[in-house]
Amino acid sequence: MAAYQDEGGWAALSDPTRRAIVERLAERPRAVGELAAELPVSRPAVSQALKVLRTAGWVLEQAEGTRRIYRLDPAAVGALRDQLDTLWQRALIGFAEVVEQPAEKEQGS
Repeated sequence: MAAYQDEGGWAALSDPTRRAIVERLAERPRAVGELAAELPVSRPAVSQALKVLRTAGWVLEQAEGTRRIYRLDPAAVGALRDQLDTLWQRALIGFAEVVEQPAEKEQGS
C-alpha cells in the first residue's frame, strides 16, 4: 500500500479538501454525493480528491448498485499511526537525552 511505504501517502494528506474527506470517512463510509454535500467543493473536485486518496492507498471503494461507497483503508490508517508513534518515541528519547545532559555535566564537575 503506497500510503505508508513512501512519502506520496503523506503528500496525499497535504490538501485541505483531501484531509476533510479523510476526516469524514473516519466517521463512516460515504458515497461521493454525500461527501460533496458536506464540503464546499464540487462533486468533480471530491471525485478527483478521492482518486488521489485511492492512488495513495488511503481509501477503498466498493460498488453498491450504481453508487461507489468509499471508506478508509484500516491498514493505511494503522500504518500512519505506527509511523507517528515511532516519530513520537524518537522525539521523547531525544528530549530525555537533552534533559539528562546538564545533569551529567553537573555531576562530573
